[in-house]
Amino acid sequence: MAVVKNPFIRVCIFIVGILSVSLGFVGVFLPVLPTTPFILLAAWCFLRSSERAHFWIYRQPLFGKAIKNWEEHRSISRQNKILAILTITLSIIFIWLRVNNLWIKYMITALLLFASTFISMQKER
Repeated sequence: MAVVKNPFIRVCIFIVGILSVSLGFVGVFLPVLPTTPFILLAAWCFLRSSERAHFWIYRQPLFGKAIKNWEEHRSISRQNKILAILTITLSIIFIWLRVNNLWIKYMITALLLFASTFISMQKER
């Protein structure tokens, strides 16, 4: 994929990438935010907006290898699958214990179950 040529769109995509990295970083510490989708979104945004930023995210020791596996093979390692689904499960438990609004509980649970299903169905490498 090539970098977007339109400067306005490129800047917008880059900003979404920065926000995604930020949310992914926060997700490392908060069980309610899943880190992996935000980091993958950031990698895609950087791929389309800045070669330098995309190279930077690839070099990160925490998630660089996972991004490379995803982009090159559309695969997730078994260890990362287990970690992601465990984190999602803890997030669902946290939500059901701490949130009073039943509608929010159902919506977030459905979203996280969809994410778990997606993760579990991906190839392993």
